[in-house]
Amino acid sequence: MRKSEYDKRIQKLVTTSLMICLILLLTSTFKIPVPMTQGYVHLGDAMIFLSVMLLGKKDGALSAGIGSSLGDVLGGYAFWAPWTFVIKFLMAFIMGIFIEKAGVRHGIENGYYKVTWIDLTGMIIGGLEMTAGYFIAEYLLYGNWAAPLAAIPWNIGQFVIGAAAAVIVAGALCRTPVRKLFIVNVRNRH
Repeated sequence: MRKSEYDKRIQKLVTTSLMICLILLLTSTFKIPVPMTQGYVHLGDAMIFLSVMLLGKKDGALSAGIGSSLGDVLGGYAFWAPWTFVIKFLMAFIMGIFIEKAGVRHGIENGYYKVTWIDLTGMIIGGLEMTAGYFIAEYLLYGNWAAPLAAIPWNIGQFVIGAAAAVIVAGALCRTPVRKLFIVNVRNRH
């Protein structure tokens, strides 16, 4: 393996690990309990969407699943960890598939990350998957429809705020030396 290939693999491993930690941190730090359920809303979805923008479909989805499920384990919701891993993995993977299938090439324009309607649509579709996934999981775990129905608006709000925050953070990061990660990874994520 050539040194440049080795350096790229190390950079991707470090970036993936960093995104796992950021997802865990934002999932665990800012929790708002959801009434009528045992769940909570958090800012981890912002980092999930950002991880897909930086890492692409596979590594972004892996970061999402691991970081979010670790947040459940460390936050006292270990019984949710397997469900969360699958739901958040699929959320990120769907966003990545949508972006890849569209064949979008991203870039930096006037110092800002150019978020396209395809990125936003991928976030919405992934967020709707997350909402449906938690609805099904809560129904199966609790055996009634009341708690899952009460959680729907909270889950929608969580991914909408996460999408907006991801766009803002991506734009801010592109005005720093971190923009090199966007340029390298965005070009190589297809």
